[in-house]
Amino acid sequence: MTLSDNTVIDRYQTRTSTPRAHIERTDPTVWGHIESPELATFEPYGYSVIDALLDPAEVAEFSAETRRLADDPDLWLDERLIIEKTSRRVRSIFEVHKLSDAIADLVRQSRIRGLAEQILGSEVYIHQSRVNYMPGFRGAGFYWHSDFETWHAEDGMPAPRAVSLSIALTDNYPYNGSLMLMPGSHRTFVPCQGETPAEHYRDSLREQQIGVPTQDDITKLASTYGINQFTGAAGSALLFDSNIMHGSSNNITPFPRSNIFLVFNSVENALVAPFAADAPRPTYIGSRDFTPIG
Repeated sequence: MTLSDNTVIDRYQTRTSTPRAHIERTDPTVWGHIESPELATFEPYGYSVIDALLDPAEVAEFSAETRRLADDPDLWLDERLIIEKTSRRVRSIFEVHKLSDAIADLVRQSRIRGLAEQILGSEVYIHQSRVNYMPGFRGAGFYWHSDFETWHAEDGMPAPRAVSLSIALTDNYPYNGSLMLMPGSHRTFVPCQGETPAEHYRDSLREQQIGVPTQDDITKLASTYGINQFTGAAGSALLFDSNIMHGSSNNITPFPRSNIFLVFNSVENALVAPFAADAPRPTYIGSRDFTPIG
């Protein structure tokens, strides 16, 4: 919905100077037609779990590939590699589908991108890709947030017509920092307060403080929707809506947790200028190449 070719109506105002009421979503959750039975929960919950998306041989292959990336000395000089704030260990590596031929091939497979296409009802492109590492004992979690709030505010994503696919490369237990989600919260957009600092991504990728809901917001959402947790064996995957409220706690167990994280955006939802930032984030965080994959 636009006023002109260059002005997009902001239906999800955020990063405001004063508190704003929650916004009930008017955009669809499922834009296309669901064919895969395992996606049946996506409409009501805002997420679906896919068991054994990767087989054991593929898990071993991609685990070795992600270890290779983390051990690459050249990448330690690259902005795409993010270091934990306290432990100084690798937290994330972005744009992995460009750093790894194996992950690039995975992204193009119809069994992978097809999950997103069913939900989004169009061809898709990669908005963001990364590997997340949560080491044992000192792995830092991610505070409660909606991805769409950040992608809207700082990248210029007009509508919540994007999904994330998190593919587990390690077993996800209830106690090693596995992702928590509020089922149904994808229907509610929570505006956040505070102006976006310049180059905010340099801090937020380690620890986000701007663009996160208040404790009152979280309490209200949790009371309304409850909290579920994604657990499962290595090779399982979680597909979730861009606006669902989610987060993870620290990992103080000996069991590390890592995953390949792919964000698919509809080609009909291409980025515009950021809605609440002076400049868009680097393209390795929010791609502005809208070429369909496949």
